[in-house]
Amino acid sequence: MKKIMFSLLLMSAALLANAQLYSTSTGKVGFFSKTPVEDIKAENASVLAVLKAETQEVAVAITNTAFEFENKLMQEHFNEKYMESETYPKCTFKGKINEKVDFITDGETPVTVTGVLNIHGVDQNRTITGKVIVKDGKVQLLSDFKVKVADHKITIPTIVTAKIAEEIAVNVNLLLVKKQ
Repeated sequence: MKKIMFSLLLMSAALLANAQLYSTSTGKVGFFSKTPVEDIKAENASVLAVLKAETQEVAVAITNTAFEFENKLMQEHFNEKYMESETYPKCTFKGKINEKVDFITDGETPVTVTGVLNIHGVDQNRTITGKVIVKDGKVQLLSDFKVKVADHKITIPTIVTAKIAEEIAVNVNLLLVKKQ
């Protein structure tokens, strides 16, 4: 009888641990570069993200070549000349939500997430503001922040510096569902 109870307890613990994991492969990350000469906008709708509710750890992976631009030439230049996507195929963020979030009860919580943002092979320690929205068992992570191109050693040729902002506005919208 003790063995059966212990086995049930272990299985329950494993199920609870699994119930604490949220993920998506269809998250959205967009960016916008505004200059007096030209605006550049792109969106990636196949962002991978995982949230471990118990520890409030977040991991995000973005494939650079999945960014879509209205102008295909901009998309080509983005991948070949600036992001060097063959050498640096992904951007990542790994961090932890600083404020305590209730992932069970519907609600909205303003948060900061501290971690490491890797773009173009360069790690930067960052604290990013945003909010967590819990609704109907799903978790949405939202954030708007800026990234300085120079911080990630992305070289912009002098001939196009007037067309690309030094700071890029980034928008994150990740709708995560409980992993079964």
